[in-house]
Amino acid sequence: MVAPWILACSFLLCSSWSSFLGAEGAIGVNYGMVANNLPAPAQVISMYKAKNISYVRLFHPDKAVLAALRDSGIGVVLGTYNEDLARLASNSSFADSWVGSYVQPFAGTVQFRYINAGNEVIPGEAAANVLPAMRNLEAALKSAGISVPVTTAVATSVLGASYPPSQGAFSEAASTYMAPIVTYLASKGAPLLVNVYPYFAYAADAQRVQLGYVLLSQSGAAASVTDGGMVYTNMFDAIVDATYAAVEKAGAQGLKLVVSETGWPSGGGGVGASLENAAAYNNNLLRHIAGGAGTPRRPGKPVETYLFAMFNENQKPEGVEQHFGLFQPDMTEVYHVNFTASS
Repeated sequence: MVAPWILACSFLLCSSWSSFLGAEGAIGVNYGMVANNLPAPAQVISMYKAKNISYVRLFHPDKAVLAALRDSGIGVVLGTYNEDLARLASNSSFADSWVGSYVQPFAGTVQFRYINAGNEVIPGEAAANVLPAMRNLEAALKSAGISVPVTTAVATSVLGASYPPSQGAFSEAASTYMAPIVTYLASKGAPLLVNVYPYFAYAADAQRVQLGYVLLSQSGAAASVTDGGMVYTNMFDAIVDATYAAVEKAGAQGLKLVVSETGWPSGGGGVGASLENAAAYNNNLLRHIAGGAGTPRRPGKPVETYLFAMFNENQKPEGVEQHFGLFQPDMTEVYHVNFTASS
């Protein structure tokens, strides 16, 4: 059975590396730049530090941002443009050049956590390029003497079954690509990045999806889902564990998941899109992650999670997508999020 979030989440834009994976339960924020009125990168990175945000995800390389991150102590997830995947997959020299331009010059002073090859391209026309691109990027990093895990970011639309969570499995369309990718990641000790959006499940079926369950509020316990011996009191955990189940069915035991995007819109006219709900979701999620409980399928193993996004972005499609920011472009809060609790 496919749960509502599987269809809904697709609407949004989604050797051992063990020494890099120590930030269990870490909280970061995506730094999106689809706007024409954002602060200068140096100001943004200063905001991250002032707000106790320890990790940042960049959707694509930007030398000005990378320069601002030098000696900041902030962990960085660096993405590639989806449009570059074909060349990264087919041309090892291009991968060498990419690493030489965006990683090697900054490697001594920027704390790279992961390089992610593509965002939410599986399933799709570019899906076949993901694993070859990952391999070429890893080879280029190795040639440059740099040890950074290489992975990709997927939406939960890769799941064909997700309810109950133990029945999670990749769809037939995605499995062709996901099975070898998760096997490869497991062999390297690198994580899979997953974009998790309970909001879209609620917006798609608000009459049947209990708001408290989606917002991780105490009232969500009344709508809890029992799956064998596991009890789910919030949808975030259920989505993560459905993805874990899919990964395991694909033969990748022990693979770590990182939630590379999650968030809630504060406006834009969508169902449930409000300041109150956005503040509740993000603050409840931060407390949940910081509490260290993990998920029912992975108890005691908090999930490294990146909120979406730092700013409201005025060049994204009109509607809720312009309202996922924690801050306005003038750097004032859209609503308060307590990052100190997750530090």
